[in-house]
Amino acid sequence: MLVRNIFDLIPGGLPDEAFITLLNSDKVKIERIISKGHSSPKAGWYDQAQDEWVIVLKGEGIILFEDGESKHLKVGDFINIPRHKKHKVEWTLPGEETIWLAVHY
Repeated sequence: MLVRNIFDLIPGGLPDEAFITLLNSDKVKIERIISKGHSSPKAGWYDQAQDEWVIVLKGEGIILFEDGESKHLKVGDFINIPRHKKHKVEWTLPGEETIWLAVHY
Protein backbone atom coordinates (compact mmCIF):
# COMPACT_ATOMS: atom_id res chain seq x y z
CA MET A 1 0.00 0.00 0.00
CA LEU A 2 1.20 3.47 -0.88
CA VAL A 3 0.88 6.30 1.65
CA ARG A 4 0.41 9.73 0.08
CA ASN A 5 -0.28 13.20 1.47
CA ILE A 6 -3.18 15.32 0.19
CA PHE A 7 -0.94 18.42 0.22
CA ASP A 8 1.91 16.87 -1.81
CA LEU A 9 2.56 17.52 -5.48
CA ILE A 10 0.73 20.83 -5.79
CA PRO A 11 1.28 21.88 -9.41
CA GLY A 12 2.92 25.27 -9.97
CA GLY A 13 1.38 27.94 -12.15
CA LEU A 14 -2.12 26.46 -12.35
CA PRO A 15 -3.41 28.05 -15.58
CA ASP A 16 -6.57 25.96 -14.99
CA GLU A 17 -8.05 24.21 -11.99
CA ALA A 18 -6.36 20.86 -11.34
CA PHE A 19 -8.56 17.78 -10.89
CA ILE A 20 -6.74 14.72 -9.53
CA THR A 21 -8.66 11.47 -9.05
CA LEU A 22 -7.53 9.80 -5.82
CA LEU A 23 -9.94 6.84 -5.89
CA ASN A 24 -12.46 5.64 -8.44
CA SER A 25 -14.85 2.68 -8.18
CA ASP A 26 -18.31 1.73 -9.42
CA LYS A 27 -19.97 3.59 -6.55
CA VAL A 28 -17.62 6.37 -5.45
CA LYS A 29 -15.08 8.79 -6.90
CA ILE A 30 -12.80 10.87 -4.67
CA GLU A 31 -10.88 13.74 -6.17
CA ARG A 32 -8.64 16.57 -5.09
CA ILE A 33 -9.39 19.86 -6.81
CA ILE A 34 -6.91 22.71 -6.67
CA SER A 35 -8.01 26.25 -7.51
CA LYS A 36 -6.00 29.45 -7.40
CA GLY A 37 -8.28 32.36 -8.14
CA HIS A 38 -10.24 30.16 -10.57
CA SER A 39 -13.97 30.10 -11.12
CA SER A 40 -16.26 28.09 -13.37
CA PRO A 41 -16.98 29.36 -16.87
CA LYS A 42 -19.72 32.03 -16.95
CA ALA A 43 -21.89 29.88 -19.25
CA GLY A 44 -23.14 26.52 -18.05
CA TRP A 45 -23.52 24.68 -14.75
CA TYR A 46 -22.25 21.46 -13.23
CA ASP A 47 -25.22 19.09 -13.42
CA GLN A 48 -23.97 15.80 -12.01
CA ALA A 49 -25.67 12.42 -11.98
CA GLN A 50 -24.19 11.67 -8.53
CA ASP A 51 -24.43 13.36 -5.15
CA GLU A 52 -21.28 15.28 -4.23
CA TRP A 53 -19.85 15.88 -0.76
CA VAL A 54 -17.10 18.51 -0.79
CA ILE A 55 -14.84 19.97 1.92
CA VAL A 56 -12.33 22.83 1.77
CA LEU A 57 -8.97 21.69 3.18
CA LYS A 58 -7.08 24.92 2.42
CA GLY A 59 -8.12 28.37 1.19
CA GLU A 60 -11.73 29.32 0.53
CA GLY A 61 -14.29 29.48 -2.23
CA ILE A 62 -17.87 30.35 -3.09
CA ILE A 63 -20.23 27.85 -4.68
CA LEU A 64 -23.16 29.41 -6.56
CA PHE A 65 -26.35 27.47 -7.25
CA GLU A 66 -28.65 28.03 -10.23
CA ASP A 67 -31.44 29.24 -7.92
CA GLY A 68 -29.20 32.16 -6.79
CA GLU A 69 -28.20 30.71 -3.42
CA SER A 70 -24.47 30.78 -2.69
CA LYS A 71 -22.29 29.21 -0.01
CA HIS A 72 -18.94 30.65 1.10
CA LEU A 73 -16.76 27.76 2.27
CA LYS A 74 -13.62 28.25 4.36
CA VAL A 75 -11.13 25.74 5.78
CA GLY A 76 -13.01 22.84 7.33
CA ASP A 77 -16.39 23.75 5.84
CA PHE A 78 -18.19 21.03 3.90
CA ILE A 79 -21.41 20.72 1.95
CA ASN A 80 -23.44 17.94 0.37
CA ILE A 81 -24.70 18.83 -3.12
CA PRO A 82 -27.58 16.61 -4.28
CA ARG A 83 -27.41 15.09 -7.75
CA HIS A 84 -28.68 17.40 -10.50
CA LYS A 85 -28.46 20.46 -8.21
CA LYS A 86 -26.91 22.83 -10.74
CA HIS A 87 -23.92 24.69 -9.34
CA LYS A 88 -20.59 26.30 -10.16
CA VAL A 89 -17.56 27.75 -8.44
CA GLU A 90 -18.13 31.50 -8.38
CA TRP A 91 -14.86 32.52 -6.66
CA THR A 92 -11.73 31.14 -5.06
CA LEU A 93 -9.04 32.94 -3.13
CA PRO A 94 -6.69 34.68 -5.56
CA GLY A 95 -2.96 34.19 -5.06
CA GLU A 96 -3.36 31.16 -2.80
CA GLU A 97 -4.34 27.58 -3.50
CA THR A 98 -7.79 26.42 -2.48
CA ILE A 99 -7.73 22.67 -2.02
CA TRP A 100 -11.07 20.88 -2.20
CA LEU A 101 -11.73 17.22 -1.50
CA ALA A 102 -14.78 16.02 -3.44
CA VAL A 103 -16.54 12.71 -2.95
CA HIS A 104 -18.98 11.77 -5.74
CA TYR A 105 -21.31 8.96 -4.71
